[in-house]
Amino acid sequence: MNSKALEAAMPRKGKLRRAIPFLGPAFLVSVGYIDPGNWATNIEGGAAFGYTLLWVLLLSNLMAILLQTTAAKLGVATGKSLSENCRQHFKKPVAVFLWITAELAAMATDLAEFLGAALGIYLLLGIPLFPAALIGAAVTFGILMLHKYGFRFIEQIILGFVIIVAAVYIVELFYAKPDLGQVGYHLVVPHLNSASILVAIGMLGATVMPHNIFLHSSVVKNRLKKNQPKHNHRVYKYAIVDSLLALNVAWFINSAMIVVAAAVFYKNGVKVTSIEDAYSTLTPLLGGFASLAFAIALLSAGLSSSVTGTMAGQYILEGFLNIKIPIWVRRVVTMIPALIIIGMGINTWKALVVSQVILSMQLPFTIIPLIMFTRNKKIMGSYANKRWTNILLILVAAVIIILNGLLIYQTFGGEF
Repeated sequence: MNSKALEAAMPRKGKLRRAIPFLGPAFLVSVGYIDPGNWATNIEGGAAFGYTLLWVLLLSNLMAILLQTTAAKLGVATGKSLSENCRQHFKKPVAVFLWITAELAAMATDLAEFLGAALGIYLLLGIPLFPAALIGAAVTFGILMLHKYGFRFIEQIILGFVIIVAAVYIVELFYAKPDLGQVGYHLVVPHLNSASILVAIGMLGATVMPHNIFLHSSVVKNRLKKNQPKHNHRVYKYAIVDSLLALNVAWFINSAMIVVAAAVFYKNGVKVTSIEDAYSTLTPLLGGFASLAFAIALLSAGLSSSVTGTMAGQYILEGFLNIKIPIWVRRVVTMIPALIIIGMGINTWKALVVSQVILSMQLPFTIIPLIMFTRNKKIMGSYANKRWTNILLILVAAVIIILNGLLIYQTFGGEF
């Protein structure tokens, strides 16, 4: 390399070095976008409807990027999370109502994530699901306890899990050999009917997750410095970069789930009604290594999202009610519904899909306060939304509300 090239390269390396300390919060958030609830809806979508629902994930990812960067901006501008802003700016009955809806969404998230970790251990070790769930709980507790060594340490562990899941799905795509023409077509051409609406809305709820919005507005505060506006503005700029990187990785993984399910299950006419079915049918269709990799990725997704889901629930409780409890207490409480479902032998697949629909139904109660706060110059100052940002956020909220309305209509016997 000549001297001019070296001089040109050094600033880029310097910028990268300066950026690294700011990156990480969005990767904590991103694991919520690849949690086991996503696996259930994505695999069901691909196995039952082929590539036709890929556009839902693209739309959901664009929504997610807009919402997560807006949530991060709220945290930077106010020094408070979304839940703390709700407590500060809404009357108590409204704040309590929003807290209840957020807690229900957090519990639905915890259910999906805990079940996913248990299923991963069950598939890998071949032990009954209930003891597998207890092992998963113990590992999650262990990771959460590492929080005392620093927040950055937890971020690095979660990033490692994300890399494992992404690597597995690169391998799965290689084995599945999908129809790339169909993939490209259905990424941009919408298709939806009464048969696919429930799965599509579940995918929306699984991709644009309310607890992640609360989480992002909270964890970004760890990068802020008091009375240093220039530093804090840099935090926001890098939060955008962080979100683009992390959420596009999550979008690739989610899309790969649908593509693999379509190329393997839908193409061969294989009906998949559980994650266990998906695992067992991969072996004869793609070989034992593919099913092993599937189980490892599921376990990684379940453990990492269990950690971040518990953290999000903790921030929701502290922000809305100003109550602090040990994080292990919250983990114990929120894993009880999952243990009950496992103990009673309830269909875990349906539980995962329903949990994602609950998330989608709660989304307006998270998005609308986010819009209200971030458009308010008295609250946000110079960080207040531009007009076009408000328009896009309102459109996102409208799309979600309309899709939820379609879901309710179909639930009560309507046809499209």
